[in-house]
Amino acid sequence: MDDHLSNAGFVETGKADRSVWLMKCPVVVAKSWKARTASSSDPQPVAKVVLSLDPRKPDDPSSMQFTMEMAGSEFGNIRKSYDLNMFKDFVPMCVFSETTQGRLAMEGKIEHKFDMKPHEENLEEYGKLCRERTNKSMVKNRQIQVIDNDRGVHMRPMPGMVGLISSNSKDKKKTTPVKQPEVKRTRRDRGELEDIMFKLFERQPNWALKQLVQETDQPAQFLKEILNELCVYNKRGSNQGTYELKPEYKKSAEDTGAE
Repeated sequence: MDDHLSNAGFVETGKADRSVWLMKCPVVVAKSWKARTASSSDPQPVAKVVLSLDPRKPDDPSSMQFTMEMAGSEFGNIRKSYDLNMFKDFVPMCVFSETTQGRLAMEGKIEHKFDMKPHEENLEEYGKLCRERTNKSMVKNRQIQVIDNDRGVHMRPMPGMVGLISSNSKDKKKTTPVKQPEVKRTRRDRGELEDIMFKLFERQPNWALKQLVQETDQPAQFLKEILNELCVYNKRGSNQGTYELKPEYKKSAEDTGAE
């Protein structure tokens, strides 16, 4: 049977009655302890707790003062001495451990809870250390790498990234089409223009406005006025969008051509 399955559901309680202290310590202290224990093959004490009693009040619990002294000298600029504020009014808790094989064990009951903080005379220096640590965490380490003989490969968008590249209005300016200056055309005499129009419609029965403007060299608005009097505008059919003479003018133009 698998050893892991045989221990599943069981908790080792041999140390269940052992008293354990729970301590909340600054992050910088916890990191230094973890680094020290990881680098040393022979575990050594990382700190010691000092209990001070008032000899005049030996039975008064409030007279007890706890301090913690960091062991060793390799802690850099970390403070060596800290106050431990003890609390007894907390929710009952127990400590458990689990091995890599999944075995659970009860390591004891929490008897005292402590908050670890620097001495009052060191609070200003400790606050400065915390601010420096915060500022360092906010600094982004940027690295510049020189790419040789790249030929622009890393600058080209990869397949599927074309739609993800945002186009900024500052980087890519929209080109607006340049309007060509309008040519000023001089109006002909109305009667003279009508004669020209009849001759054009003798040449072909249907004309678009743009074609007539080019043939007569007249303003489009003025030409429309003449066309509305002489012609019919085809909105449907094979000659859609063109003008043709009204029936009465067609007959007049045919008679003129016959003469």
